[in-house]
Formats: sequence, C-alpha cells, structure tokens
Amino acid sequence: MSRPQFSAAQRRRLLVHRHLLDQSGTSPRQVTNALLAVHATDPATPYLSILARTTGVRIEDIAAAMYDQRLLVRWLAMRRTVFLLDRDIVPDVQAAVSTPLSDVLRRRLETVLEKNKALPDVPDIPAWVRSVEANVRAAAGEIGDATGAQLSAVEPRMKTAIPPRLPSDTKQTVTSSLLAMMSAAGEIVRGTPVGAWTTRQHRWQSVSTWWEDGVPPRDAVESRMRLAERWLESYGPATVDDLQWWTGWTKTATRATLAALHVVDVDLDGVDGIDLPHAHTGHANVASAPSAALLPSLDSTAMGWKHRHWYSPAETAGLYDNRGNIGPTIWWDGQIVGVWASTVGGIRIRLLEDIGLEAEDAISVAAADLEQKLGGTVVTPSIRVPLEQCLS
Repeated sequence: MSRPQFSAAQRRRLLVHRHLLDQSGTSPRQVTNALLAVHATDPATPYLSILARTTGVRIEDIAAAMYDQRLLVRWLAMRRTVFLLDRDIVPDVQAAVSTPLSDVLRRRLETVLEKNKALPDVPDIPAWVRSVEANVRAAAGEIGDATGAQLSAVEPRMKTAIPPRLPSDTKQTVTSSLLAMMSAAGEIVRGTPVGAWTTRQHRWQSVSTWWEDGVPPRDAVESRMRLAERWLESYGPATVDDLQWWTGWTKTATRATLAALHVVDVDLDGVDGIDLPHAHTGHANVASAPSAALLPSLDSTAMGWKHRHWYSPAETAGLYDNRGNIGPTIWWDGQIVGVWASTVGGIRIRLLEDIGLEAEDAISVAAADLEQKLGGTVVTPSIRVPLEQCLS
C-alpha cells in the first residue's frame, strides 16, 4: 500500500485553512486553539497574531480574554519559550514540557550559584533556593498582582548578585532565573502588563488565582501523546524532526510518543513525514481562494516547523536574526512573499518577488486593515531582523 502523498502546494492550502490565514477567525480563543500555542515571548506577538486571523476582534477583546475572562494564559513551555495557551491545555503542557523544564532551570540556578560563588557562606544551596522560592510564592499569593520589584521587596534575597565568571558574562541577580523557574513549575503566572499592551514588563500572580489547588496534575506520558496529537492536528503532515524541534523533546521521547499514537508514514515531496491516520487527506485537495496576511515577528505559523522550505522563499537572508528567529512577514496563498514594519507613518511593506496585481492589492488591503486595528500604535518587535530594520 502506497504512502499518502502531500505536495508543498497541498500543505500550504492546509496551512491557510487550519491557521486561519484567510481571516476566518472569530475570537481570540479560536485562533489560539487553531495554532495550539501562540508565541508570546514578545508581548505584542499574540495580539498581532490574533488580529491577523480575525475580523471584528479588537485589541481590547484579546486583553479581556487573557486577563478578565482568563481563557488564555501566557506560559513558559516548549523550547523555554513563552506561549499564549488556552487554559484548558495548560495541564497537559505542564506535564509534558514545563515541569521537566522547571527541573532543568532549578539545577541550572543551583549550579551557577555554586560555581560563581554567589553564596560563599551558605552550606546548602538547594535548600536556600527552596526557601527563597517559598517566600516568593507566599508573597505572590498575598500581594495579588505583583511586579518582580515588589516581590523582591518582600524577599530581598531575590536581589542576590551572581558574580560573573568570565569577562563576557553579564551581571545578573537571582530574580530573573528564579521567576522563570517558578513560572515553569506552575507556581506563578504572568499577569497584566505594566503599561501598554506592547510592554515587556508584567505583573506576577499566584497560580491559585487561576487554579485554586494549582495546575491539575496529569500523567507525563499521556500528556505527551495528547500534545503531539494536537500538534499534528494543527501542523501535520510534518516530519519527526519538526515535532521534536517544536516540543523540545529528546529524540527518544519523541519516537516513543509517536509509536504510542500510531501515526502513519506519509510522503512530503520525497521527504519522509508523519500524520494522524486520515487526518488531512480529504482537506489537502480542497480549493480555496488565495488570501493575504501580515504576520508578526515570531508568529506561530512562521515558527511552526523546523523545515520551512515549503512555505519560505529560497532566499531567506534578512528574514531571520542570527538565532533563527523570524521577523514580521507577508503571506500570500500560504507562503511568505514579503516583509512589513510598523512605523510612525503607518505599515510599510516590501515584497520579495513579483506576485501579481491581485496579490499586491490584497496585501495593501490587509496592511490598511492592520493600521486601523492598531489605531496609531507603533509596534517595534523585540526581535529585530535586517529586513524589518531597513523598512522601519
């Protein structure tokens, strides 16, 4: 029996349909679930990702879903990246990714405190970390919404300096590492921004604000299966490498998870791939009208796969920074065709190839629509790539 085959064009049609690049989204929660996890390391990205996929949704609606209705939450998860998640999937993400990550971050903090001789008079560094952690956890519960500065005022040991070992090391305190570890452990949650919706500063909340008894526990093996299944529903067909890269799992854990899922082998233009049985075979041939979308820096679609040749231009110079992070991109018919930047004068665009008048007109309409939704706000990505910097 021959393997199901998917051409690049078929995968792009699936991408448009599943990732709502035709602006068919109706709510922030629908978009978040369609993408499974919305990149949120840059606080502006989830807003722009949702605006690009919806009609009639405002910035205020997105903020309300996050902070008033508490349907969506920013969570430290895959690849030590902050994502916006539907709160219903958080328990599985916590068990499959975040709890193991918190263990890594804890060991890393304890090791750097010891090696950098930050606590020369402390005989038991792990116990010291647990003590600070407990006080911060209690302070977050008592204060409510608290900034890092407010938490460190209650627990001054957060300000403990970590001496640099090398001239190239940056000066740091315990604060950022401790808060990252605690957020990955599901003890504290990123809350409202300190200022505008674009700011990188935010308040912290106790996890009990969201779940009275903490994040509901899940079996790690079963959670990995559910997370992989959800990812394939949104991003499949794909390669094993794509799933392993996205989750940050080891090759062994990825293979074991897929074996338990009973995925099928597929052909991706001559490359070995995987998919859920009969998941996308029918949808791959569905015709749809081409659509334009302006996606932000680090958007989940642009960053959804390790191997991106099937939707990215052959010449990618200037699209990425030196760590592989992508800037703002223009999409037409499921592939990247240009870049854009937010400026005081409005949205500026640059196409990377000749795509015809129909596409150019649709992209101009999408740019004007985004300008209207932003209402004069200039959004500067936290990740600056060469092409975006040239435009802005």
